[in-house]
Amino acid sequence: MFPFWGNTCYGSEPISRKAGLERKLKFLIWMRDDLESKLAGLNASIDTIRQQIERSDSAV
Repeated sequence: MFPFWGNTCYGSEPISRKAGLERKLKFLIWMRDDLESKLAGLNASIDTIRQQIERSDSAV
């Protein structure tokens, strides 16, 4: 999936297992936060379209 996760080096400096796990955790949290923002935008768009459909149905 993400091949750099398995690397034992960051640049030319060796890193500890803990540092590697912390870097992975930071990346995963960043990915989750980014996806949550995108999901919030999608949910808002869905709600807006549903409201427009309801208004259009009640106007007929």
